[in-house]
Amino acid sequence: MNSKKKIPEECEECEISRNKMYCWNRERFLETLLSNSESVEENWSETELPQITEKIMKNYEKVGGIDHLEGRDLPSKKIVIEVLEDLFTILYPGYLGKEEITKINIKTVLNTTLTSVFERLTNEIEKSLKYICRKIVECPKDICRKRAKVVIKELIERIPEIRMFLSGDIEAAFKGDPAAASNEEVILSYPCVLAITTYRIAHELYLQGVPLIPRIMSEHVHSMTGIDIHPGAKIGKNFFIDHGTGVVIGETSEIGDNVKIYQGVTLGALSFPKDKKGEVIRGRKRHPTIGNNVVIYSGATLLGPDAIVGDNVTIGGNVWLTTPVTANTKIAISRPELQFKKKKEKQ
Repeated sequence: MNSKKKIPEECEECEISRNKMYCWNRERFLETLLSNSESVEENWSETELPQITEKIMKNYEKVGGIDHLEGRDLPSKKIVIEVLEDLFTILYPGYLGKEEITKINIKTVLNTTLTSVFERLTNEIEKSLKYICRKIVECPKDICRKRAKVVIKELIERIPEIRMFLSGDIEAAFKGDPAAASNEEVILSYPCVLAITTYRIAHELYLQGVPLIPRIMSEHVHSMTGIDIHPGAKIGKNFFIDHGTGVVIGETSEIGDNVKIYQGVTLGALSFPKDKKGEVIRGRKRHPTIGNNVVIYSGATLLGPDAIVGDNVTIGGNVWLTTPVTANTKIAISRPELQFKKKKEKQ
């Protein structure tokens, strides 16, 4: 490999990476490319690549915990997301999904889609259960598959009830946002619809004790919307997240009915208690509790289990809260002192 190169003189647009100088100045870019004569040997993949392959394989043995080479008993992230999209089609027929749905074909589409969802999600839930089961002891034959079928059966049976919740969430968004022109606009374009719908599906699986899959669902939609709702949170009826970016709702958060929150709101934990071994103690209440008819404005941060907010409370923007709030209270931070200075006139 030829590594001889001419280093161009420094300029403001130059960057140094791994001891190599690259000049991104438009006028000097071509000069930089021409002056650096690095190249890869034509047969590099045949002569050098096998050695690197060996090094990577040894690294797999040395650095454990981030590989799963046998591929045993882990759900497919791709399939879980595909199933989630099919569930969206069922929950919002005619709005979401690739296939056109009419009153004539809706029964056929529902039967076909639900059958596919049942089969695919049964397989993925079975693998998730086995993943945990075999960490403890080799599970009896078919016990995880039987449980997986029960879980997905109960999820499908709850679809009418989930749709009732979602109908209230859509209505809350339309009534709570003057910019919303219609329910159709809310369903088709609002990121909170994706986040809340995914939460209501993932929450059902979380309550059934399904490992991995609820988080795959919630983190998938988190990456799409910037809204992070842990599937373990308890959220009531008519929930609306306006704008949404940067919202965090922790696992043990509890939210009542008719709650509206804005972008950048955090319902988080204060600290994580540890046991004698120094490991985090899991399963305890760590996050806030929000009552009914509450509005939380942008940038507010509520932390810890003692942040218990009563009914009919309004929390202003950028408020930091770790203590209880009685019902019928309005909280706001003091108005900041603004300073206005005249710019100096250019001579």
